[in-house]
Amino acid sequence: MTPANLETDSVRLREAMTKGLCAYGDLADPAWRQAVSVVPRHRFVPGFYLPADERDGNGLTVWEPVTAELDYGRWLATAYCDATLITQFDGDEPDWKQSAVRHGGAPTSSSTLPSLVVRMWSDAEVTEGHTVLEIGTGYSTALACERLGSADVTSIEVDPHRLETAASALYGCGYTPTLAVADGLYGYWPEASFDRIVAACSFRAVPSALLAQTRPGGKILLTLSGWLYGYARVLLTVAKDGTAEGRLLPGTVSFMSARTHAAPAFGNPAHWAAGLPEKARTTRISPERITAATEEAFHLRFLAQSTVPHAQLITIDQVVHLVDVHAGSAATLTPIDSGWQVREGGPVRLWERIERVLDAYDAAGAPGPETFTLHVYDGGQHLRHPQMPDLPLPRP
Repeated sequence: MTPANLETDSVRLREAMTKGLCAYGDLADPAWRQAVSVVPRHRFVPGFYLPADERDGNGLTVWEPVTAELDYGRWLATAYCDATLITQFDGDEPDWKQSAVRHGGAPTSSSTLPSLVVRMWSDAEVTEGHTVLEIGTGYSTALACERLGSADVTSIEVDPHRLETAASALYGCGYTPTLAVADGLYGYWPEASFDRIVAACSFRAVPSALLAQTRPGGKILLTLSGWLYGYARVLLTVAKDGTAEGRLLPGTVSFMSARTHAAPAFGNPAHWAAGLPEKARTTRISPERITAATEEAFHLRFLAQSTVPHAQLITIDQVVHLVDVHAGSAATLTPIDSGWQVREGGPVRLWERIERVLDAYDAAGAPGPETFTLHVYDGGQHLRHPQMPDLPLPRP
């Protein structure tokens, strides 16, 4: 049973979280600071999973359920930490009354860390009087309602169970935005047009429906992603002719893919590797350029992904496998004493393409994300830089 002093405890923790975000410069806007200080985040996370300190015998992450009933103090304190909280795996809605430990799995829903939520609304230049479409419903919706008023907020969620949980929390807090179960890929025509569209999931390319549902001069903030798990955020301004343009934003932010844009299963990498030519060549560039845990590698993985948009990557026993289920191409990169060697097969030379784009990046002086511009028009979508070749995004 939840303790009677929940509201008192939550106010204290919310005040501490607000002060912490202010100290780090995440709440420069007084209006968003006020919203964070008022909205009870704990109501939007009745349960979530946290990773255990050690993996299981199969090397899988052990995910421990956290609820008020299981551990009130841990649940409430974590709800007011500036952290993303995993709330669902593999599309399976948990029963938090009978929750169990999970071993492995792919996260499919979460509550985004508060600092990023506020950063998104701020980066989208949302202010009073704007009508907003939000893709992904939850705590962020409540902040928008607190700032803009419920009448100007429409929020859609593809998962009906997730929407039901969020709706209950929103209505319980007194917020009444327009809510609907809908795929963010198609926006929400009944409430269009919007001054701002903000997505809390990622897309392989900008959905055309979002452009059509944005007023001329309106802005779309979304995260671009792909099957190499490279990410970039972009703020687009929509023109009268329905085209859009905007620079990539700095920083390393990732979101779960829209479910219709998720990567397909590609089978056993060993099966793909078995069909490759025996002859190998020494690579010009190490795959660690895109696999390292660095901010530059995060950026380079997105650029690499733009040149091989259907490729997926997995590393097994130090061997890097690239698989393209669309073209039927594959490559394996194996470490040797002097560097790496690669074997490639199929109509698309995956690693060769990646080397070319990384060569261009190096020749351009290692330009950061904010120096790239995304252009969206009838003929397609291209990422452009004055010193590099255009990089196309897949058709949405």
